[in-house]
Amino acid sequence: MTDAQPDEVRVETIQKRVRVYLGGHLVADTVRPALVWENPYYPAYYIPVADLHAKLELDGSTRTSASRGEGSAYDVVVDGNTARGAALRYPESPKLSELVRLDWDAMDEWFEEDEPIYVHPRSPYSRVDILASSRHVRVELDGVTLADSRSPRILFETGLPARFYLPLTDIRMDLLRPSETHTSCPYKGNADYWSVRVSETEHPDLVWIYRTPTPESQKVAGLACFYNEKVDIYIDGELAPRPRTPFS
Repeated sequence: MTDAQPDEVRVETIQKRVRVYLGGHLVADTVRPALVWENPYYPAYYIPVADLHAKLELDGSTRTSASRGEGSAYDVVVDGNTARGAALRYPESPKLSELVRLDWDAMDEWFEEDEPIYVHPRSPYSRVDILASSRHVRVELDGVTLADSRSPRILFETGLPARFYLPLTDIRMDLLRPSETHTSCPYKGNADYWSVRVSETEHPDLVWIYRTPTPESQKVAGLACFYNEKVDIYIDGELAPRPRTPFS
């Protein structure tokens, strides 16, 4: 597989209204945002320069991308608020020259229509399906059974292995230790984690739970899931192979 060349980046203009705020002030308001796949997993929003309400001040630095070329960095200034180096433009790119990339974390709020969005834009090509099941799921680690359930909810997400969300009453909670790790997902919400202690060995962050997931993922609320990549999962008595993913 060869590296992408400049302007091989994938760009799609969509019809959602997107608004961005900094310090309570409107930075951008557009009904023609572009989704740009800077990596294979999810897109970033690029905003038409004409739809900016903030001022861009060139900061003198540049950043180079194999697929986008050389980008010029700008400070974003709006009503006395400044986000330094929070904007990028690629003036030599035919696809991106009229667009600006605003750093997601440097902004305070992002909205699609009137709904706040978190972490990163959701890809229109990613889907999450959650199905109730009666399959027998048993989770094991180092020969110790961690969970045994006949009422899993199975979450199917584009590009990832099926995940088995289990009732807490079907899990050996005495082997779980609360973790300080917390993650966020634009499709499912905010997750809390546990580590697992087996035979005096602690395995960090093997289990997670969405206590208050996003509306589209309510079916997994209060259920816990193990990393298929790091434990042995038996489905109807058959050992499932451990998948290879970025989480392995």
